[in-house]
Amino acid sequence: MEILNNILEFEIFTLGDYTLKVSKLITVLLIIVITKIVLWLIKKAVFRGYKFSSLDTGSIYALYQIIMYVVWVIAIGFILETIGIKVTLLLAGSAALLVGIGLGLQQTFNDVISGIILLSERSIKIDDVLEIDGDVVKIQSIGLRTSKALNRDDISIIIPNSLITTSKVINWSHQSNNTRFRIDVGVAYGSDVDLVIRILEESAFEHPDIFNMESVEGRLVNFGNSSMDFQLLFFSKNSFRIGKVKSDIRRIINKKFAENHITIPFPQMDLHVKSGAVKVNKSK
Repeated sequence: MEILNNILEFEIFTLGDYTLKVSKLITVLLIIVITKIVLWLIKKAVFRGYKFSSLDTGSIYALYQIIMYVVWVIAIGFILETIGIKVTLLLAGSAALLVGIGLGLQQTFNDVISGIILLSERSIKIDDVLEIDGDVVKIQSIGLRTSKALNRDDISIIIPNSLITTSKVINWSHQSNNTRFRIDVGVAYGSDVDLVIRILEESAFEHPDIFNMESVEGRLVNFGNSSMDFQLLFFSKNSFRIGKVKSDIRRIINKKFAENHITIPFPQMDLHVKSGAVKVNKSK
């Protein structure tokens, strides 16, 4: 027992009046280990309870992230107290320093506050499909300072949280997993309008990713300079990969147009040449 006490009281280093002992170091390690165990148990409980709750995966993830940050803040406070640093005195004595750091890291703090807002407000969740600055991405994780997303080229993008909270963001999956899309097509004048609309709707019906066939609608929207302009409106759950869905439907439309002798015109321009007499002045 005396040997154990001697080991615990062994001084690792001394700086002025401060002494770091083995006992303090062991206590710090125990705090870290206990914190990790507590977080592991909380994560297991939270995600296990997800099956029996009305919350979705994104909401559960946001709740766990908030709990994790709070637990670590408390653990760091205990660690500082253990090694002899008074947190209240540290904050009071470094107020001026914190102001300077705050000015230098203003954007970082803005991102952190934005991260807390995203995690608590839950307006944006994991697997949401967003349109930010013209780029469509799927959210993979929401951190305290940045969020990780994947674009349609399967490239990971790190997004500062402040960009999400301060910019205009279109959330395609916020209200529903089904999003409405459209395909524009023009046909030559003289084509059968009813036949064109039927072909457009049938082309959408043949694609497996089209949701709610009753909502598929073909429209004649305009009489253009070179064509009659139509729109095909449909709902799809595959909003993130909608580019391939549209491509497949366009191929079906093109095939059906060819079978029914419906042509897609190209812009034409009529050039009128006006002939006139040319007067030539001759000087002597």
